[in-house]
Amino acid sequence: MPYMGIGFFDPTYFLVLIGAVLSMWASFRVNSTYSKYANVRSTSGMTGAQTAEAILRNKGIYDVRVEHIHGNLTDHYDPSKKVVRLSDSVYGSTSVAAIGVAAHECGHVVQHHENYSPLKLRSALVPAANIGSKLGIPIILLGVLLGSNPMLIKIGIWVFALAVLFQIVTLPVEFDASKRALVCIEQYGIVNQEERAKSAKVLRAAAFTYVAAAASAILQLLRLVMLFGRRSDD
Repeated sequence: MPYMGIGFFDPTYFLVLIGAVLSMWASFRVNSTYSKYANVRSTSGMTGAQTAEAILRNKGIYDVRVEHIHGNLTDHYDPSKKVVRLSDSVYGSTSVAAIGVAAHECGHVVQHHENYSPLKLRSALVPAANIGSKLGIPIILLGVLLGSNPMLIKIGIWVFALAVLFQIVTLPVEFDASKRALVCIEQYGIVNQEERAKSAKVLRAAAFTYVAAAASAILQLLRLVMLFGRRSDD
């Protein structure tokens, strides 16, 4: 049996609580930071869409489209269709926040164009990560229900670990995309030095959401190991 503590209190719930607090704080931070700098207009007057087009053109990338997508901060780069999709709050906005986000997505385009190794690894892990996030815990629970089957429990833990690995690999990919973005928007005269610093604050806040997601996944994996790992070794 997993250790439940006095009165069946499970001390590992603290790990879940820590992960939840980190995620909520990260979400609050990125939304508040974006809202703050969404009201700061860039001196260049370029929109998020124009920023993306300028970066791609300067990088000699002509086979990637820039499109509008509905939603708030739903921006992303789709490498399979070679399209940068910018959200309502970014596509037509001239704020330093919108410019930073648009440039960040173009950072992923440049990574793809240059065969950036961490991005290739993350892309390769997507199928395994999807399986791990959906089936890891159910496999563990099935192992417990089937008389604490050690093989199933161990398989479930390892399958879930693939989802955790994906979150970890995501970190250098996102940090590198932001680094490329900030270089580009200043180098191409899209923002001045002061505006670059404000865009950087938005991207740092956004990066913290990935840090929080990775930390939450690691804490969840640790909890699974603490609860069920001993069973799989019995």
